Amino acid sequence: MLFNSYIFIFLFFPLVVLGYFAFHHFGKPKMALGYLLCMSMWFYGYNSIKYLFILLTSVILNYLLVELLDRTDRLLYRRLLLIAGIGVNIGILFYYKYYDFFIGNVNKWFKTDYAFLRLILPLGISFYTFQQLSYVIDSYRRECEKYDFLEYAAYVIFFPQLIAGPIVYHDELIPQLRDERNHRINYENLSKGLYAFSLGLAKKVLVADTLSKIVTWGYDHQSSQTMLSGIIIILCYTLQIYFDFSGYCDMAYGIGYLFNVRLPFNFNSPYKANSIGEFWDRWHMTLTRFFTKYVYIPLGGSRKGKIRTYINIFIVFLVSGIWHGANWTYIVWGIVHGIAKILDRIFEKSLKWIPNIIKRILTFAFVAVAWSLFRASSLKQFRRFWKYSFKLVNKYGLYDGEFVESFNNLTEMRILYRLGLGGIIDRYPLLPLAVFVLLLILACFFMKNTQEKVEESGKYGIRRLAVTVVLLFWSVMSLSDVSEFLYFNF
Repeated sequence: MLFNSYIFIFLFFPLVVLGYFAFHHFGKPKMALGYLLCMSMWFYGYNSIKYLFILLTSVILNYLLVELLDRTDRLLYRRLLLIAGIGVNIGILFYYKYYDFFIGNVNKWFKTDYAFLRLILPLGISFYTFQQLSYVIDSYRRECEKYDFLEYAAYVIFFPQLIAGPIVYHDELIPQLRDERNHRINYENLSKGLYAFSLGLAKKVLVADTLSKIVTWGYDHQSSQTMLSGIIIILCYTLQIYFDFSGYCDMAYGIGYLFNVRLPFNFNSPYKANSIGEFWDRWHMTLTRFFTKYVYIPLGGSRKGKIRTYINIFIVFLVSGIWHGANWTYIVWGIVHGIAKILDRIFEKSLKWIPNIIKRILTFAFVAVAWSLFRASSLKQFRRFWKYSFKLVNKYGLYDGEFVESFNNLTEMRILYRLGLGGIIDRYPLLPLAVFVLLLILACFFMKNTQEKVEESGKYGIRRLAVTVVLLFWSVMSLSDVSEFLYFNF
């Protein structure tokens, strides 16, 4: 089930919130948690019961493994159980996400003919696998409280963060679900949650989905590209993935507030970053901290000299690229960011004299170019994209006007036509899109993000109520094409 769908907004959403607090109102906390778990299972299994079976199998196996860890003090047994836990989780992830990619490369390199499984990737498998890995490793380190199965299952399957994060640690969520103070409707949190949800839904529906049409056209019609259209398509994807993922994070964060649960920040205005290192401190923050805690630090972090530090950084970004998908584009993208992070660390002090706004623009430019690799379906498509993007003109002139038609046909643009701006739009068809992209970039550079707005002091008055209602109405009216979030693919 998608956050940006009619069934979620008008049926699932009110049912899960009202039912959860109704059980608490009648003094049934276990039933409330069980209800939340069942509703989360419905949310996850809505489109495929097979996905739900895989998820439940993973939850049961990990819980039983941790139970065995708790019952032994012998170091050898504990290590064997840890290895088994890591092996089972990574094995399941490899089987569904990477098996065909691995077989394809083996067939190509060694001229073999092994059969592909052609499995459908279960939604959110990378997220809930990492979340459970953190629980297994923390249990091995004896950093976990004792949780019953209901609490553990609710922690993993809690629907706002299940499919695309944030990657939540057990001690961040379960204590909040236990806390009796959170078992009553909090109207301030209700206001904050709906406000954050409305902002996130608008980002997804009104911005990201609009830009996706232009990006899709660009990658499907590469031979029609020119330098101008190539630059615009790169910027559109850079903004699409930003507002798509930011929108999901806002909605997850807002839904958490409705249950009086504060999910960890996962997206902190990454295009305000003045370096690649800072970008990764702001983009998908819970993934970065996972790799830091469970990969970078165990490898030695920065404690074993500069060369070893650079190697560790490179390994982390290589693993990050692999985590994002079974495609060489993701792996090369991870390597490129790893090299950039290493260079950033080497030259950090010597580049302090550069003004922050210049650093921000350069970081944004690098990230945008790297996103063009991330978006490509293959390295071949990436090369073709850039090959045609170096053409100054084609048979259409500076650009093929078809790639802006989807934007100029929006309902909002037709309203501008009725307001008397049709002549300008017809004369300069690229102008509305260019202005839209520029405004979005400036917003990414300078405006407060949703978390900052939600956490602002002061009561939620008429202005924010109006913003919430208008954005929800506008977004719902624009739900003609319900699209998945980009991070569902990972």
